[in-house]
Amino acid sequence: MAPKRAPETDPQTTLRAGLPDRYLTPDDLKQMFGLPSVETVYAWRKTGVGPPAIRIGKYLRYDPGAVRAWVESNTETAAA
Repeated sequence: MAPKRAPETDPQTTLRAGLPDRYLTPDDLKQMFGLPSVETVYAWRKTGVGPPAIRIGKYLRYDPGAVRAWVESNTETAAA
């Protein structure tokens, strides 16, 4: 009997409901924002457009709180 797998969660729902309690990978950001490729995340970092990342060895990781703050600071409000 095969072990049960955890249900897949929609990254967009995860972003709306609350970010996971772990550091995020560039691929996590790609999925959450529906980006065409992970290269977009790397380009954001290179140009200083995206959320701040930290380097752990050769890997980039994103603090969920920093990602949330970045989203909120870049959210446009409707004109009155």
